[in-house]
Amino acid sequence: MFTHEFVGQPGAGSRIASQGAGWLIVLGRGPPPGREEKCESQRCEKPSRLLVQAEVCHDRIEPTVRTARRMNRFAKQRGARWNKQLALRRSNRVTRQRNARPALAEEQMTETMKIEFVALAALPVQTRASPERAGGETGHARTLVIFMGKDFAFGAATRRLIGDRGEALIKKAAAAVKFKGKALTALDLVAPAGLAAGRLVVVGTGGDGDSEDGKGQIKKNLPPPPPDHADLGGFVMGKLGHAASATVVFDPPSPPKDPARAAAEFMLGIRLRDYRFDDYKTKKNEDGETEGRADIVLAVDAPAAVRREAKGREAVAAGVRTARSLVNEPANILHPEEFTNRAAALKKLGVEVTVLDESAMRELGMGALLGVGQGSIRGSRTVILRWRGSKSAKDSAKAKSKPMAFVGKGVCFDTGGISIKPAAGMEDMKGDMAGAACVVGLMQALAERKANVDVVGAIGLVENMPGPQAQRPGDIVKSMSGQTIEVINTDAEGRLVLADLLWYVQDKFKPKFIVDLATLTGAILVALGQEHAGLFTNDDELGERLIAAGKATGEKLWRLPLAAAYDKMIDSKVADMKNTGGRHAGSIIAAQFLQRFVNGTPWAHLDIAGTGMGSPASEINQSWGSGFGVRLLDRLIADHYEG
Repeated sequence: MFTHEFVGQPGAGSRIASQGAGWLIVLGRGPPPGREEKCESQRCEKPSRLLVQAEVCHDRIEPTVRTARRMNRFAKQRGARWNKQLALRRSNRVTRQRNARPALAEEQMTETMKIEFVALAALPVQTRASPERAGGETGHARTLVIFMGKDFAFGAATRRLIGDRGEALIKKAAAAVKFKGKALTALDLVAPAGLAAGRLVVVGTGGDGDSEDGKGQIKKNLPPPPPDHADLGGFVMGKLGHAASATVVFDPPSPPKDPARAAAEFMLGIRLRDYRFDDYKTKKNEDGETEGRADIVLAVDAPAAVRREAKGREAVAAGVRTARSLVNEPANILHPEEFTNRAAALKKLGVEVTVLDESAMRELGMGALLGVGQGSIRGSRTVILRWRGSKSAKDSAKAKSKPMAFVGKGVCFDTGGISIKPAAGMEDMKGDMAGAACVVGLMQALAERKANVDVVGAIGLVENMPGPQAQRPGDIVKSMSGQTIEVINTDAEGRLVLADLLWYVQDKFKPKFIVDLATLTGAILVALGQEHAGLFTNDDELGERLIAAGKATGEKLWRLPLAAAYDKMIDSKVADMKNTGGRHAGSIIAAQFLQRFVNGTPWAHLDIAGTGMGSPASEINQSWGSGFGVRLLDRLIADHYEG
């Protein structure tokens, strides 16, 4: 709780409450002279410069220093003193409210499922002599999951487990329902005769000589796409259902090149598919699903090797789930202050967290970012996250090093401002902070898996609201770079937020490269739909590596051009530039705008408006928020930059 102390005349006895900032200021008897306790932000030499760093103010940022000063002056005029007992009572109530909903890092520690790795060779044969010798009561019998390819192809370990009797049973059932083993299809047998399992799920993996066309039809003798084991894991989890108890025999008919990595990816898919966001549902079991924690036994060739690979995937899964939850949260809960609090929870994982309030940003000259948020009663924030995982990075506190940098747009709600959006669909604008959510999820993943890298994450958190103080079309703002911007449309606000963030990051950290993510333009949906995110870059090598990481993770990118002819479209007659360039090439124009603020640093911009929120359901995600970008960027780092 951020408590502010007011010193006035002895015996003052009135009380003041600030509604906007959630304050309770009690005026009464104060502490003895010389024993006043001060918050860290008051002890700092420049309190407005840095609101939160390390353990300052118990991770709370309410309200801003500017508000604190105003309330302080107001209280002093009335001879105010604080009442410590009542202030502590208020603090305790806030603490109880926070404890009711776990913080970011703590939430990820709450296991929703148990996954155990065992050796394939250790599994007992699943056939039984007679139906009476079932493996326990029906309600407690485990589900057995096996994999089958084209022409009833099974792995050697699978054949040993099910025997001739099990294979005959599968062929008979498959003939009845015309199951051919096509990829991501399943044959589901309840109480299979002759097998110990209470349920048998046979999952198709396809054949080596077949592939599918765009309509889902099998085409003969076409090279198959590389197997996506994460999708396969998600598909299996979807078939099992929440809180399932199952043994999965990871013995594909076509052995993967790297079995341990494939099994770890399969486990990742299971974790991601199991995600659900139902925090605000009062009735959570209306579909008749079993309550409790899933219990999955994954049988693999080399359990020790898979455990090593899976450790990193567990961290990535946690980061993706965090990003999804941030995107799914309603805007009345996840405003800039609360978002800041959740990002600050990463300190528990060893991430350095620095938070700039409005006064600090004003001192830095971040007029573009501040202009976006000035119509909201919620204060804007910039949060800087740094993970120093490498030895050289840890030494960089004394000797400067060049980190990688990831920047996220965090518009917690976007009404469009004075250039207000239509009412239909505006509720989706709670997800206009998906870029910032990705950066937070990525930093969590890197910290949890102890990545050997030096990475900076920067997120700008604002609300774009209409109001008496909101910026207007035609206003001119000055960015941190010194360049002036004519605001043509207040609904083109994300690029204003990113402009100051990009300049701040390149100026302060001198990074190897910058990748920014933003739900920036509706035009990218028109161009690419929801299958690809738009990629813009000034560095071919970085672009190629991002595209490769996208193909490897299924978070696909499509590169679009940047050119001087497009850049001219944002020249302004009254300022250095304007924030829109008309209806044509909207996504490209936005990227050209951002490029003016990277100062020659290798840079890539990902427009995730079609993939970061409201994306189609997939095998690994049934949620509105996808967590797009976490796996992509983690893969980029792991493949090319992690030493």
